[in-house]
Amino acid sequence: MNLMPVAQALDHLLTSASAESPPDTETLRLEAVLGRVLAKPLHSAQDVPPWDNSAMDGYALHAADIAAANQTGLPVSQRITAGMAPQPLARGTCARIFTGAPMPRGADTVEMQENVTLDPQGLVHFTRILKQGQNVRPQGQDIRKGSILFKPGLKLRPQDLGLIASVGLATVEVYKPLRIAVLSTGDELVEPGHELGPGQIFNSNRYTLIGCLQRLGQQVIDAGILEDDPEATRKRLQSLAGRADVIITSGGVSVGEADFLGETLRDHGELTMWKLAIKPGKPFTLARFAGTPVLGLPGNPAAVLVTFLLLVRPYLLRRLGVQEVNPVMLQVASGFDWIRAGNRDEYLRARLEEGHVVLAGNQSSGVLSSASEASGLVCIPSGTVVSKGETLPFLPFEGLFD
Repeated sequence: MNLMPVAQALDHLLTSASAESPPDTETLRLEAVLGRVLAKPLHSAQDVPPWDNSAMDGYALHAADIAAANQTGLPVSQRITAGMAPQPLARGTCARIFTGAPMPRGADTVEMQENVTLDPQGLVHFTRILKQGQNVRPQGQDIRKGSILFKPGLKLRPQDLGLIASVGLATVEVYKPLRIAVLSTGDELVEPGHELGPGQIFNSNRYTLIGCLQRLGQQVIDAGILEDDPEATRKRLQSLAGRADVIITSGGVSVGEADFLGETLRDHGELTMWKLAIKPGKPFTLARFAGTPVLGLPGNPAAVLVTFLLLVRPYLLRRLGVQEVNPVMLQVASGFDWIRAGNRDEYLRARLEEGHVVLAGNQSSGVLSSASEASGLVCIPSGTVVSKGETLPFLPFEGLFD
């Protein structure tokens, strides 16, 4: 069976996600929507700023009085602070004004306080050449009334919340989180806190996946550990399909005699994608069971992390309506040699050191400690060897977990 390239697999996943019905929506107060995905376009009902205001602490004047100001100075006719409603500026005068304060009608220029002097009579003298309109923030400079602030599909960031607040909106309609079932497979698995029996290991994948989903703000259905039994596998999937929008599994999707999950999906579901040209993570699976999408991840801990970040994350974001799902990718000089050209794209756990990317610990797909030592993933395309100093794509974890 030919291995599907990672780029092709991602396209397939995103197409599949786009074909699913979007989640229901809910309207929440602004302070509760950080990280949520916008469901409706947002328009501004006013200009921002709503009036001309001063960009500096200084003195406001009319440009027509600049000549007089340079010759004799100008008297101060009022003092304006933020939050005041100023009087119109009397011609031949200036106003003491502070940053953010509204410009008085009749004034169109501000000189910062560092560039003026006051004589004993209280007249303000301007020590530099003035330019009409300087240091004034005009009405609507940031946002125009009626303009679109954001289109649907935006994953809201702190700066987005500030911008929404600046136009006076207190609530936002967002998509509800997806209900995602997390299912671990294998008789060898034991939950932390219990004693290990012969041949058993602790279930680390459950915590990696739940942590990743929590970082994405999704609703987790903890489906526990599934025993290696074909009938139990079918019944568990049937039960979860009625409760979850997506089922994510780890382990059991290969072709071994005990890999009953893959067998069940092939015999009782609809298998649409299997075996990718990626290392670690070749046995990644996309399927449907009783109408519910199933994302089958490998059982090895590092492969679970890599395939979630590179494939599951963008799939889930697209399900939520997010269009831009590509993570941040840096081009960084390699700090290591790689002499083995593989037939799969390899994503290695790595970190940045002094402007170079270096490998972090053991790269076996069964080793998770190197992921904690790493700050991201470095990609070595299939068929490639690398010498120190050559440029490689590096994906920081900070851009992969959000």
